[in-house]
Amino acid sequence: MVRVKRGAVAKYRRKKILKMNKGFGSSSRSLFRIANQKYVKTKISSYRDRKKCKRLFRNLWIQRVNSALRLYGLSFSQFIYLCRKSKIQLNRKIISQLVIYDPDSFFYELKSYLI
Repeated sequence: MVRVKRGAVAKYRRKKILKMNKGFGSSSRSLFRIANQKYVKTKISSYRDRKKCKRLFRNLWIQRVNSALRLYGLSFSQFIYLCRKSKIQLNRKIISQLVIYDPDSFFYELKSYLI
């Protein structure tokens, strides 16, 4: 049986992982076994938290619009229904920015649809 010599390949693989962990603290950047565990964990966390970030921002936009709409006796779901009925195709982020940066025009348009 021929033995496999993989010293160079293993070295390159380890160097690649250690290079990825450049900004980490203590042994997480210098010892391969710990560095590899941290690397895998960060990749899992970054994937999961990208999804979580999108979810949290969507919740934030809905809360902002909802709190502004409560002044006019509307809920967010009623507002979205009115938007769909009148063929307004703005997403929640843009509606939220309208409420924050240009509330006068937003509420002017809102009154026209409520009448």
